[in-house]
Amino acid sequence: MRNHLLYFGVLAAALSTPFGMASARAQEPAGATQTEAVAVLPDAPLPQQSQQPQQPQQDSQNSSSGSSSSSAQAGQQAPAQGSSQSSTQQTDQGKYQKAQQQIERQEHQRVLGVVPMFNTTYLGNKTVPLTAGQKIKLAFRTSIDPVTFGEAFLVGGYHEMNNDYPGFSWGAEGYFKRAGAAYADAFDGNMLGNGVFPAVFHQDPRYYRLGHGRILHRAFYAASTAFMCKGDNGKWQPNVSNVGGNILAGYISNYYYPSQNSGWGQTIGDGMLNTVVGMVGGVFQEFWPDISGKVLHRDPTHGAQPQGAGSSQ
Repeated sequence: MRNHLLYFGVLAAALSTPFGMASARAQEPAGATQTEAVAVLPDAPLPQQSQQPQQPQQDSQNSSSGSSSSSAQAGQQAPAQGSSQSSTQQTDQGKYQKAQQQIERQEHQRVLGVVPMFNTTYLGNKTVPLTAGQKIKLAFRTSIDPVTFGEAFLVGGYHEMNNDYPGFSWGAEGYFKRAGAAYADAFDGNMLGNGVFPAVFHQDPRYYRLGHGRILHRAFYAASTAFMCKGDNGKWQPNVSNVGGNILAGYISNYYYPSQNSGWGQTIGDGMLNTVVGMVGGVFQEFWPDISGKVLHRDPTHGAQPQGAGSSQ
């Protein structure tokens, strides 16, 4: 009996031990259990959806700031380009108006108040380059001057008396043909050599009076301008406009002169003759103000200062 009691006692102790531990655990505070559970669980990662929306916002901010900066730069560049273009247009317009004023003064220059000297400038380095249109207009103004027509009739009478160009016959008909041919020579040579070719080759068709130095030096300078001229850039260069214009005018003359007075020989000869005449005309343009001042006591230059030695050839 005692053994049975001992057996039941041991069995009861064994069975009571798990239940006692469970009850003890059940009696522990819940906070301790939650603390242990939280301590055991790893840190939960942050949701990715909370981080992803920030990137588009940053990108949009960057793109908006970039677009605003680019638009600001474009806005700054546009006024700068517009101001540079407007300033360039104003400068060109100012040069054109100044050149036009100088042309108007030149159109009043005449020898003894009769013979035009429209292609002579007394302003030296202060002379403003002409535009292509101004060059052609100035050449045309000289070509239609009444004195130019008068010179053609004088040359026609000279050839009539010498019986030059017999193919034109004799009498009134021959005289008017010779005068017409002389005017055509002057018109073609002037328009080509002082208008069209200077516009194409960017050369100044005007004579730049030196106005100082020894007589021989000035005479050589004046004669050399038939072969040398100033370009629109202000530098001296071969006068292809004058020489080329004279030769081309001589070629055109083959179409209205008699056949016995035409051909390449006549073309080159007339071109060189007109060039030599231009050399003599340059010398006259150089010294006419001196002659006018001493003989007529008039200054055609109206007090203009001669160009400096650095601007001569």
